[in-house]
Amino acid sequence: MVDSREPAVAWAAAISNTLVANLTRGKLVHLLDGYVERLLGAGVNEARQVGRSMVEHDFISSATLEATLAHLGEHTALTPAQLAALAAGYAEGLRDRTLDQQEISRTAAITAMRRAESAVRASEAKFRAIFESSAFGIVVSDLKGEIIDVNEAMLAMLDYKHDDVRQMSGRDFVHPDDRAGLRELTIQLIASEHDNVRVEKRMVRSDGETIQTHMAISVVREGDGTPPYLVTMIENMSEMRALQTQLVRQSLNDVQTGLPNRAQFLGWLEGAVGSKGPETLALVQVDIDGFRGVNDAFGHEAGNRVLMHVARHLRSVFTEEVARVARIGEDEFAVLVRDPQDVRSVVALVEEFTALLEEPIWIGRHGVGVTTSIGVVARAARGGDATDLLRAADVTVGWAKRDGKAQWALYDRERDVHDKERYALAASIPGALEEGQFRVDYLPTYSLADGSVLALEAKIVWEHPDRGVLCPDTFLDQSSNNGMIVRLVSWALEEACRHAGDWHLALGERMPVLSIDLPPRLCQEPELVAEVARVLDRTGLPPSLLRFELHEHLPALLNDEQMEELTILAERGVGLVLDQMNGGNVGVDRLRRLPLSGVKFTGTVVHGLDTGANRLESSASEALLGWASILRLPLYAEDVRTDAEASRLAALGVTGGQGPHFGPPLRASEVSSLLLS
Repeated sequence: MVDSREPAVAWAAAISNTLVANLTRGKLVHLLDGYVERLLGAGVNEARQVGRSMVEHDFISSATLEATLAHLGEHTALTPAQLAALAAGYAEGLRDRTLDQQEISRTAAITAMRRAESAVRASEAKFRAIFESSAFGIVVSDLKGEIIDVNEAMLAMLDYKHDDVRQMSGRDFVHPDDRAGLRELTIQLIASEHDNVRVEKRMVRSDGETIQTHMAISVVREGDGTPPYLVTMIENMSEMRALQTQLVRQSLNDVQTGLPNRAQFLGWLEGAVGSKGPETLALVQVDIDGFRGVNDAFGHEAGNRVLMHVARHLRSVFTEEVARVARIGEDEFAVLVRDPQDVRSVVALVEEFTALLEEPIWIGRHGVGVTTSIGVVARAARGGDATDLLRAADVTVGWAKRDGKAQWALYDRERDVHDKERYALAASIPGALEEGQFRVDYLPTYSLADGSVLALEAKIVWEHPDRGVLCPDTFLDQSSNNGMIVRLVSWALEEACRHAGDWHLALGERMPVLSIDLPPRLCQEPELVAEVARVLDRTGLPPSLLRFELHEHLPALLNDEQMEELTILAERGVGLVLDQMNGGNVGVDRLRRLPLSGVKFTGTVVHGLDTGANRLESSASEALLGWASILRLPLYAEDVRTDAEASRLAALGVTGGQGPHFGPPLRASEVSSLLLS
């Protein structure tokens, strides 16, 4: 059984604002639920029946069909053939509905005609009004086919004038190959008890063009012995089929750029990885950098011009002889290259495309630069998976964006596997927190003068059931990307403050400062000051014994309100230490605005003081530490590896150090033994 409830709800949401049918949301979802089950479980014939059924339930707005095709093409596994069949069935349903309505009008017209002949002349005027105003062609003829009358719609359909048809027989309108069959059908209708029949036959216009038509032939039998006559209503099926073709095209093509859309591209991709596909393929995904910014700055019309600009250059480089191009998202394009010569040839085309984008597009007086991030995936085609190919291309585009945008990246399976592991770790953090898999360890900072413990830096450790003990570097970066770092660091802050509160009760003024990293994401929290105050109040730790370590680049990332939040924390006694100083360019103007209580150095600044270090690095370390002394703040060093480094740091005025030279991080019980022994 196909699970169709969720797709039905999504379908209902997509078309609800286009409906003219009077259905409650529950009834609509129930109806669509049945459609989805029929569509996913069958082929094109069932899809055609679903299209007809939609019309039967008064889904008669063209916007409803358009939204349906776009939604099903994007969010279900329907093939282009099924989508086309659904559109065709929908069009057939509309045609039959119109014919049924016209049949009612025709019956009324014939009745009016009878009354006019037998009683009231005014009834004839009513019939003539319907006869002349009908959108369908109408021919009134005798049983031999001689024409009694035709309406204007019929003349327009076949491009004749009234004077032309007076000398013609009805059979002259019909295609020669269909005349005998139509005559036989008419004879059978007259001889039967039925009053009407429907049939598709070809007709010939005055210029010789053949058109396919749908005829509704009715025999009118008078009760006074008057010979019966025929009334034939005719619809031009060529126009209807052109409409069907247009609907199918709209469902498979992007209206803005004219390129095939995601649904059609997925069909190509499925065919390429099938048993009859090419030996190899290359998938190129192109994302426009900063597209939303263009829309926000210059308006959506400017965004549309950028889309057309990119689409035009893609078509000029990746021609139909080489590849197929489609628009697969708001600012995303994809290119499918079948049997490429090699990866280098594909990359050459990508670079040719990016070179064309170097010339800006002018929007008013503004020359707007357009850049793209591009992912290239090249692999064997047959037996592959279209969904996995798209995922690989999307991942590769992500690498290009993270590496600085305006460039291309080539898919790397090993990197992908590594990223998947990191993403899986980050995604499982909530469950791990619930199951108590995290703990807080502490890395002591020792005085370089007397060896006493000056501070305890909290480190989040994950006791993973499958991968063992994981250090923070393994999962913290990715938790920043998915937002879980807020919850994780908040938990660690309270856990560390609870431990420190207990140690403070035992040690009093001898208690070292508790320090913990404050990631940029937490600085964006509007309730940062209030949350820290609540944690300190619950754990009993004085604010003066808490210190946040800020990454060296953090000050440049903060706005004025976030800087003010940190200032309030400092005013309440919480320490702020600038961490990971490694000789980079730090904005001094931003540093002046932060009430720092210390600076911590790492990397080459520390290792440049080791025995045998490069003289240039050594002098740079001394110069930087000399500059830092001007700040008149305590200086700290991390990742201290040797006694020589520790000695030189102490001589240059560094207060405390931590790292392998002093020992590894300690568990809470080990810290208790260290402090209370």
